[in-house]
Amino acid sequence: MTTPFPFTAVVGQDDLRLALLLNAVSPAVGGVLVRGEKGTAKSTAVRALSALMPTLDVVSGCRFSCDPGSPDPGCPDGPHEPGAFETRAARMVELPVGASEDRLVGALDIERALSEGVKAFEPGLLADAHRGILYVDEVNLLHDHLVDLLLDAAAMGASYVEREGVSVRHAARFLLVGTMNPEEGELRPQLLDRFGLTVEVAASREPDQRVEVVRRRLAYDDDPAGFTARWAEEEADVRARIIAARELLPSVRLGDGALRQIAATCAAFEVDGMRADIVMARTATALAAWAGRTDVLAEDVRQAALLALPHRRRRNPFDAPGLDEDKLDETLEEFGGSDDDDPDPDPGPDGPGGPGGGGGQPEPDDAPQGGDDTAARPEAGEDGQPQPSGAGEQSAARASEPFRTKVLSVPGIGEGAAGRRSRARTEHGRTTGARRPRGALTKLHLAATVQAAAPHQRARGRSGPGLVVRRDDLRQATREGREGNLVLFVVDASGSMAARQRMSAVKGAVLSLLLDAYQRRDKVGLVTFRGTGADVALPPTSSVDAAAARLETLPTGGRTPLAAGLLRAHDVLRVERLRDPARRPLVVLVTDGRATGGPEPVALAGRAARLFAADGVASVVVDCESGPVRLGLAGQLAGELGGTAVTLDELRADSIAGLVKDVQRRAA
Repeated sequence: MTTPFPFTAVVGQDDLRLALLLNAVSPAVGGVLVRGEKGTAKSTAVRALSALMPTLDVVSGCRFSCDPGSPDPGCPDGPHEPGAFETRAARMVELPVGASEDRLVGALDIERALSEGVKAFEPGLLADAHRGILYVDEVNLLHDHLVDLLLDAAAMGASYVEREGVSVRHAARFLLVGTMNPEEGELRPQLLDRFGLTVEVAASREPDQRVEVVRRRLAYDDDPAGFTARWAEEEADVRARIIAARELLPSVRLGDGALRQIAATCAAFEVDGMRADIVMARTATALAAWAGRTDVLAEDVRQAALLALPHRRRRNPFDAPGLDEDKLDETLEEFGGSDDDDPDPDPGPDGPGGPGGGGGQPEPDDAPQGGDDTAARPEAGEDGQPQPSGAGEQSAARASEPFRTKVLSVPGIGEGAAGRRSRARTEHGRTTGARRPRGALTKLHLAATVQAAAPHQRARGRSGPGLVVRRDDLRQATREGREGNLVLFVVDASGSMAARQRMSAVKGAVLSLLLDAYQRRDKVGLVTFRGTGADVALPPTSSVDAAAARLETLPTGGRTPLAAGLLRAHDVLRVERLRDPARRPLVVLVTDGRATGGPEPVALAGRAARLFAADGVASVVVDCESGPVRLGLAGQLAGELGGTAVTLDELRADSIAGLVKDVQRRAA
């Protein structure tokens, strides 16, 4: 068994360690979501927490970790007789991103259930995690059907497995901890709200601290057992402090003043629902217990807000999470209660800088500086013409206000990753037929199974009321749902598109389509063309945030190398088809259709467009041509692509009722 890196040996990351420790003190806080760039000790800290968790008493032989003091009356291994129990460490169960539904919730032996009437149930990861930690690395990449199961278990504290009338239920209360890199995509709002706390982590920019990180990691890799032994005393101290805080927790008083501050803070930041208020109250109470106090102070409320509200405040999906700390301080001061006033609060045994000090944040000077909208940008030449690359291109125009777009979908039926855009054969959705299972049976089609077994009952010697079912009779249900696609944006950034008002509208349209892709769980990519060539501004990714950021800073100017843009997009799709062959692409070309630069630019663009038509790639041309005289070049280009053309105005949801049918008809 691998020796985990000691929790107390993690350098820096005070907010992360504090959030994890608060959940160890009070699991009712509701878990932690850790957001940050790769290589910032997210997984290391989470895995190290399990060694600090207090031990558990469990019923001997129970696969569902029932508490001998109050066993679950509905436990599948029950009823439990009083007496025999064992003590063990709390488990940390990891949920792989690619896990199956059966692996998460458990599996029923359908064949035995039908033929013998036996509920043969194999527990899943939710059962293993009961009264422990369920850890999901890259939680933002988790498939939607697994997210739904997690939401149900987190809401009800139990897991239900139901297959064709056979039902099993068991308790599933766990500390949910997830880590994610925001560059790879965001979480569904429903799951995001289920995490009690969230923290943002980043690598330190201090050379001395980075040196210490490397030194400790190398020492651990050379001798894990010896390194862990050197930190054993610190680990024992923190474990003892967790136990003491748990014992103190029921005695902590949450006064009316603190409650007013909590309610006022949640209202001021316009969070949805009441879960934020409850989580803040539990977090502030845990902070007081962690600091060894029995009264909740204003500093506890402030720290609780910084941990519990950033991911809950009402915001655009592309806005960075966070809180306005000046506004927070003003709200706390305005609604401060007399029972929470303490001019010199006790910072706790370790102070705010310890392995999880009660309350407090780094000083404002520690925060990264930036975000100045007046920062200098490259400027165009005085004649308005584009300058050589890196020397005065036209500055980027801001995107106009996004709007709701009509759904663009890929024709036919795919088999790609679960999503919400195009039709696909999936494990979840409406049943459309039945087939023989390939491998393990996962979704039984009962009627087809009975129909296959019925003609053989006499030959099999059936004598009772039961149906004699054999493996060859079982039929797998085929289902149709929705898939996510690769939406590749190919954006014309040439001089013909550079009029600031026009480019602002174009960016607003692309941003609107990005919002739609975010909601439909697509991968997105961005190719731009201008001047003498085309660039892949963003390789295909699940992070529409990254695409929006690249779009915002997109410069314009120069000629229109339309053929180069199409050929670069074709190369991107070719490479992506090798990486993810099941994910079908949708190309969204944003241009006025003009092609300039080089010999025969229009003919070259037509030949490049026909490559997409030959490959059967679904495409939409967003026609950005404006003015009283229109050449209709975008429509001709859409014909070459085998797709359809729409204007910016027609892209709005209330203006293009027939767009999807047009896309499907032209691509057929």
